[in-house]
Order: sequence, then structure tokens, then C-alpha cells
Amino acid sequence: MHGEYKVPGGKLVVVDLEERDGRIAEFRLAGDFFLEPDSALEDIDAAVNGLPIESDAVAIATAVRAALPEGAQLLGFTPEAVGTAVRRALVTAPGWRDFDWEIVHERPVSPRMNLALDEVLTTRVGDGLRRPTLRLWEWNESAVVIGSFQSYRNEVDPEGAARHGYDVVRRISGGGAMMMGANSIVTYSLYVPASLVAGMTFADSYAFLDEWVLQALRSLGIEATYQPLNDIASPQGKIGGAAQKRLANGGVLHHATLSYDMDGQVMTEVLRIGREKLSDKGTVSAAKRVDPLRRQTGLPREAIIERFIDTFARLYGAVPGTISDDEYADAEALVESKFATQPWLHRVP
Repeated sequence: MHGEYKVPGGKLVVVDLEERDGRIAEFRLAGDFFLEPDSALEDIDAAVNGLPIESDAVAIATAVRAALPEGAQLLGFTPEAVGTAVRRALVTAPGWRDFDWEIVHERPVSPRMNLALDEVLTTRVGDGLRRPTLRLWEWNESAVVIGSFQSYRNEVDPEGAARHGYDVVRRISGGGAMMMGANSIVTYSLYVPASLVAGMTFADSYAFLDEWVLQALRSLGIEATYQPLNDIASPQGKIGGAAQKRLANGGVLHHATLSYDMDGQVMTEVLRIGREKLSDKGTVSAAKRVDPLRRQTGLPREAIIERFIDTFARLYGAVPGTISDDEYADAEALVESKFATQPWLHRVP
């Protein structure tokens, strides 16, 4: 069995192993990481050999950490990365290049329609009716998008939203509220089969699915990093955040919103951002937490999107794709039955 895991911002971890009588055997670790002393590689191999094949990534990481000699240095990888690679080997998880990818960047639609397309296209991928897809959003009005489990009245000031022309909508994924001003953010969605993130924890999968965008941002001169659980940041502040939804049919939605331009005063008048939300962020100002891409790059929003598309295509061999008429029709029906309804918007009052 063979498994690989690219540590976000780090190195490639490769494992080969066999299964014998329900236990891991002939385990070998390799990769382009750095490890001192050399003998620690044999210690890691010995720690994993003999473990039950049911061992999860945490248990494998614990065994690896316990076996490391005092003072061992792991650069570019961690015991947790070894655990993830082993789990991916045991479930024969595919890599990015094992799929045929499409990139979709089409006409602007309403925020509700964008949310409905997320559900429809994720379902299609889970059902095997669409290739895995990266979609860049375009929308024709400003909106606040709240997470699936957020309280409407706790997160949004309705009067402030109306005054500044922001509609309020609810998405199917968890996470926090995002202000999506027209032409002031960059939002993308990935629709992938669950097999791509098999063997990973939820936390690992977030960073794994956004590694490509970190590479795109770095190519623009931004020192982008991933901050657990779901923030994309630079030394100057937060750039954006990601969210996920996993469907029962095996489709996974992973989407992220990055700030291109922002009016901090408007944000404080539209969103209710309390002190508790900021308590672990090292700042008392929500506006100062965010460092938009326009300020960092000086580039038009369209140029940043083009770099995202070029990077994804280069890394994974993706080709241009489209949304079919019947997919649009399904999404329009879902807007009417779900995303435009008061029961959905106020499912958490």
C-alpha cells in the first residue's frame, strides 16, 4: 500500500506498507523533508510497524512522537503528517492528479444563486455526474453570508445591512459571517469527491484543499499561510476564511472568501462582532484584523482571479468548464424552495 501527503506549507510525506494479520508491516517512510538525526528514520519506521490497521492518525502520530530520540528535529513535516499519510495508504486515497478537473468562471448571479449552485454542483460530483470542479464566483449584488449554524440576530444588524445595501443569506456550510461586497472579495468553491480527503482529519483537509491558493498568493508576493482551523492570512492580518460541507452521497464542498477591498467602518455597522469573537485575535478592532488583497498587491481583482485559475490549472491539469442549463435550472429551483425562504434564513433565529 502506498500513501502520500503534502504538508501545507511543508514537505511531501510518502509511506509504503503492507498489511499482515490486521497489523501494519514492512513500513517505510520517505519524502523530501529534513530529519535529524538520521537514525530517527529507523525509529519512526519501527514505531509504525506492528500497529493495528485500525489505528487512526492521532494514534499513529502518538506512537511516532514517543519513539523519537530526545532532541530529534523534524523539518517540513510532523508526526501527525506521518499519521495522515498512513491512513491515506490504508484507504488507498487518490491524489489531486488522479482526477480530471474543471475550472468554472461564468456570468454573475445573485448571492442566493451562488449558494444554490454550491449545493447542486457538490451533489452532482458526489453522484458522479460532474467532474471535480473549481468555481470562481461572480455576483450581482452585495450580501452578508452567514454560516449554517449562526444566529441571524446575533450576527447581523438588519438596519445597517439595509442602509448599506447588503442582502442577508445563509449558506449550507458552517463557519462565520462573511461580507461579500460587489467586486470587493474573491470567492471560490471546490466540489470534490470525499475520496480526495480520505484518511484526513477535518482540520487537515481544510489546509490540504487550500494549499493551491497559498501557492497562488505567494506567486503574487504575499507571504500567505494557513492558520487553523480555517483562516488564510499574511503577516499583516487575515485575508480570508474557508468553510466545508460534506454530503451523504460523498460530495464535499470546500469554499473560501478572500477580502479584495474592504470598508472597515461599514463592516462594523453591518455585522455584530462582539468582544468574545476578538478575544483570541490579539486586537480589539475587527476591521484591523483583515488585510485585503488590493492593498497587498495593487492588482485589479480580475488579475488575482486569473492568477488563481492559472495556478490551479498548472498544478492539477484542470481545463475550462461550464455549468449546464439543467444545473442552473436545479439551482434556480433550490433558490425558490430553500435559499430565498424565511424558514431557511431564520433556521437559527
